Amino acid sequence: MKFFQRLGRSIMLPVAVLPVAAILSGIGYWIQSAAGDNIVSTFLAAAGGALLNNMALLFAIGISIGMAKKTDGTSALAGLVSWLVITTLLKPDTVALFQGVAVDKVNAAFSNVENVFVGILCGLIGAWCYDHFKDTKLPDALSFFSGKRSVAIVTAGVSLVAAVVLFFVWPFVYGGLVAFGEWIVTLGPVGTGIYGFLNRLLIPVGLHHALNSVFWFDVAGINDLNNFLAGQGTFGETGQYMTGFFPVMMFGLPGAALAMYMTAKTKRKKIAYGILLSGAISSFFVGVTEPLEFSFMFLAPVLYLIHALFMGISMAISQILPVRMGFGFSGGFIDLVLGWANPMAQNPWLIPVMGVFWFFIYFFVFYFFIKRFNLKTPGREDDDLVDDEVTTTGSKDDAYLTTAAGFIEALGGAANITDLDNCATRLRMEIDDVAKVDDKALKRAGAAGTMKSGGHSVQVVYGLNVQFVKDAMERLMSGEVSAPEQTATAAASIAGDESGATTVLTEEKTGDAAAPAVVVMRQPLDGEVVPLSRVPDATFAEEIMGPGLAVVPTGDTVVAPGDGVIGATFDTSHAIALTLDDGAEVLIHVGIDTVEMKGDGFETLVDKGAHVTEGTPILRFDRKKIMAAGFDPITPVVVLNNEDAKVEFR
Repeated sequence: MKFFQRLGRSIMLPVAVLPVAAILSGIGYWIQSAAGDNIVSTFLAAAGGALLNNMALLFAIGISIGMAKKTDGTSALAGLVSWLVITTLLKPDTVALFQGVAVDKVNAAFSNVENVFVGILCGLIGAWCYDHFKDTKLPDALSFFSGKRSVAIVTAGVSLVAAVVLFFVWPFVYGGLVAFGEWIVTLGPVGTGIYGFLNRLLIPVGLHHALNSVFWFDVAGINDLNNFLAGQGTFGETGQYMTGFFPVMMFGLPGAALAMYMTAKTKRKKIAYGILLSGAISSFFVGVTEPLEFSFMFLAPVLYLIHALFMGISMAISQILPVRMGFGFSGGFIDLVLGWANPMAQNPWLIPVMGVFWFFIYFFVFYFFIKRFNLKTPGREDDDLVDDEVTTTGSKDDAYLTTAAGFIEALGGAANITDLDNCATRLRMEIDDVAKVDDKALKRAGAAGTMKSGGHSVQVVYGLNVQFVKDAMERLMSGEVSAPEQTATAAASIAGDESGATTVLTEEKTGDAAAPAVVVMRQPLDGEVVPLSRVPDATFAEEIMGPGLAVVPTGDTVVAPGDGVIGATFDTSHAIALTLDDGAEVLIHVGIDTVEMKGDGFETLVDKGAHVTEGTPILRFDRKKIMAAGFDPITPVVVLNNEDAKVEFR
């Protein structure tokens, strides 16, 4: 899933340039339709078309940048190389030479090879080749081609293999889809609905053009688009394969954009606003939906499946109703206005009426699914995916690498670690030979404690920034980086992230203010208060993370135990940390091992860095769902930055 989230975010780079291009093209088309060819329409259409017509190329370059582990222009060059190799080898002229036939005899599939799917494939090839060959060292005689210079060469070779595979596979896929489209024409409104569903579903791979040709042009004798534009055909039928696009493109998708904006994290709303508003405008006015669709297609594929289903329903309903409309560009406001007086247009006023219905359907369904399943739509991405956009080389990053290197060595080496994961405060691992684990060395490297729960399972307690240590361990184990020359003690002294939450409990402090000797706070959750020793987890019961109390909950909402700043939130929403105004740094961990529920039944109500007042709801959970999953809902409340503090609830 992390791969698709990263892919979705990488797609935002090329998608960001499309809304303005779509609007320019749409306005140019509007002026041309109203006043004929002129300098203004030609200029605007050409400016917008320069980007829209090369969308797949933009994807190849943008994805190769975004998917590379470290942003570098070399990866962009690799994506471009892959695109040029594959599309040149598969263009009709080249294929005609391969097959020894005339160009007009080449399979029509090769006329549609410059599509988004191939662009994404080229971007992935470029990023992969960059990640794996940027550090290649060749013999002295070939040293000029070492390192990053080798990336483009390797990319060309890999792309050559990909082109050979596509040469045999692509015609079957394309031809099969055309034949399938000709069959579903016979199914009436149901077939129209299937067409609408597949039209959206095939956009990520660019094959929707093959399907469109069956219905819009004269492949199977329908010619819906050309007949409508010419004002000829059969009134009440012509336009039936285009009408259903209008309500969804003009109203439904903007409703989805509003839902995604409303559910974005507070600190990322501005970024989400720019992406979603521009995408909604281009969808409404011009009918160019890719900027919006690609914003959630890979981040939240279930929403895209719902969107495709809704498009199919809209197409089927539109064919059943006495409403017909067509377009020359796409199903947006501009084409609706231009086609209003077309002799083939039937009851066009019904389209805005249907559109209002679809706006609210999209808004409420998207809002519900995003909140219920914590979907990573724009503005809700994982923190680690956002943070790794910027490669840092400062002392903090070096110290995390040093800590990670110390942990790996103390765990018996990288080969001894068979599985690596983390929860809110600790590393969770499967170790091949537990006897090789050196608890004292882990402590020296920065661990607050170690637990061996039997078998091959080992947990290393670190602190709230354990994610950064885990990421550093993965980078070291993969060979991507090497540990800096620093002492493990220095690494252990890192204190807090940018929000101020303390990272680890070690013997060597960083000078941050400690919590008061007596920490008095509001009970953050309804239920019975018990000592930490009652918690069935040694990390809490033995106060490895720090002193505190626990609550056996009867309620379902965690509130701020005092005025303070949210120090850390977690993707799984099972825990939250905050720094109170008196200096106490508090971790509230709902349930034991509930990280394994992966957020199901949990909802974080505040954003990292937000200032909250005592009693503010900060986390909500489903106690019955926790128990049904076999986990204990007991909730430790721990003070992290004073191991001698006494905790009291009022």
